[in-house]
Amino acid sequence: MAQKNIYEYDAKKLLATQLPKYYPEFEYHNKLAIVLCETDLNQLLLEEPWIESEKVVVKPDQLFGKRGKANLLLLDADFDEMKQFCIENLDRVCEIGNVRGELKRLIVEPFIPHEKEYYISITSDRENDIIHFSFEGGIFIEENWDKVSHIPVPLGADINTFDLASKLPNLGGLKDTLIPFIKGLFQVYVDQDFAFLEINPFAITDDKKIVPLDVKARLDDTAMFLHPDTWGNPDNPIEFPAGFGQKLSEEEAMIRDLDEKTGASLKLKILNKDGRVWTMVAGGGASVIYTDTVVDLGLGSELGNYGEYSGNPSREHTEIYAQTIIDLITANPDPSGKPKYLIIGGGIANFTDVKATFTGIVSAIRNSVNKLKRANVKIFVRRGGPNEKQGLELMKQVGKETGIPIEVYDRYTHMTRVVELIKKTEEGKT
Repeated sequence: MAQKNIYEYDAKKLLATQLPKYYPEFEYHNKLAIVLCETDLNQLLLEEPWIESEKVVVKPDQLFGKRGKANLLLLDADFDEMKQFCIENLDRVCEIGNVRGELKRLIVEPFIPHEKEYYISITSDRENDIIHFSFEGGIFIEENWDKVSHIPVPLGADINTFDLASKLPNLGGLKDTLIPFIKGLFQVYVDQDFAFLEINPFAITDDKKIVPLDVKARLDDTAMFLHPDTWGNPDNPIEFPAGFGQKLSEEEAMIRDLDEKTGASLKLKILNKDGRVWTMVAGGGASVIYTDTVVDLGLGSELGNYGEYSGNPSREHTEIYAQTIIDLITANPDPSGKPKYLIIGGGIANFTDVKATFTGIVSAIRNSVNKLKRANVKIFVRRGGPNEKQGLELMKQVGKETGIPIEVYDRYTHMTRVVELIKKTEEGKT
């Protein structure tokens, strides 16, 4: 599962269309507007006239919480107040926790008067989806976490027959409202492949209508192809934005875009463009293990990147990914001529075709022979899985044909042994 955050705007829009399928009483107002730095507020007013006729709430929609505590929440505002808030805050640099970033996106919605705030979230572990509920919602939920009820629901269980009422606190006169709402929300969570969903807070109106006030959500982005009619429409997919304060490099942005177009997983985070140890690792777990080993062996300061390719990516996608890594490792040869190292590693794959992915990597190597030699790159390969013999042979052949030093190891070599070999090479022991 690849969990990716989505904007609050998209989360609320998704709930607006999907929750009524399971909880028909849900009647969302569907009044949401986004204000960016370049937004013409007068034009927005023509498109969304309710902004002027109703009191509104304005807040950032950039994947960070505690907006109220950070004085970035405008409540019960008229249009002039909203406009002034936008002018004062958009493009402003602010610090949230220990992260600095620019405010580039605000969400506007109607102000809903309410006296009581409630909390609900749904998370998952290996055996359960877990419902978290509290009567004490709002900005101090963390301080009141001991008042939250946690109800595990076994994976695959039918929530409609699940005895939820006995596991929640006494709901009193709200039982007939909250139980159907929670069960409906749970069904949306499962059906739409959410990985995390939190509504904090939500309110209940006098006529017992549920209104989500703040929503945070993550989706399993590998399930995008399952939802072409909701959030996975390739012509208008839900956006998976970078975290607040995070600026993607050109290479990171390209790999992220490629990742969103495939059912496989392609990840890249550049740590040090001048680094001398780079990884091209198959598998999320393996990427963590290789990274930990590089750091444990004292090479952490030389680590150029963190990332992975997995989920049986196509030869073409693997070639693009490999070419990106090779372009990065060769962009800045070491000034003193020291070698650079590329680890093409991974565990023993269950279904990823080693030959197919290595065909893509070999093609990228062939396209980069001069660059690899100029940057004095040494390549260490360790891999196992379907068609590994043919795949590893491709690596051996390209090394012989191009003169690029490539050491190739199969499943019978410990997965991180190649990192030790790099360490020994650095120490002049090999």
